Amino acid sequence: MTKHAATLPHPRKPAPAGTEHAPLELEHFLPYRLSILSNTVSQAIADDYQRRYDLSMTEWRVMAVLARFHGLSAREVAERTAMDKVAVSRALARLVEAGRVHRATHGNDKRRSVLSLTEAGWVIHDDVAPMARAREREVLVKLDEEERQWLTRILDKLLAGQHGM
Repeated sequence: MTKHAATLPHPRKPAPAGTEHAPLELEHFLPYRLSILSNTVSQAIADDYQRRYDLSMTEWRVMAVLARFHGLSAREVAERTAMDKVAVSRALARLVEAGRVHRATHGNDKRRSVLSLTEAGWVIHDDVAPMARAREREVLVKLDEEERQWLTRILDKLLAGQHGM
């Protein structure tokens, strides 16, 4: 045994399944499963627009929110997307620099920005949004109509209790 190996702590045995401190079975853990599904679907869409427009997933989400809700502040974009404020701020800086988002000030409050898509931003949005809808249809086609309705109800119910929703 090497000197280094002798200093390593002995691994702790995991708690028995079913107890509060047992290792998470990630394959059955709802947040993990939702994350995997979201990441898989989002990345499939992102692969195309990242190549075409040099657009990150965060930038696309910001653009999609601004297309739906004109005149939001950066804070409101972060709240609506449940994304980190710093990530949203960086994405907005890139989008403004690239001429895809316009930033103005709110009336006489110089501290509050009002954000909107520029014409160049709308062109990208109008190309990417149909691709996103097509990917969504590919996922949902695996469900029958009743299952799609239940999925919508379940997601609405789960999201209703979350912050910012």
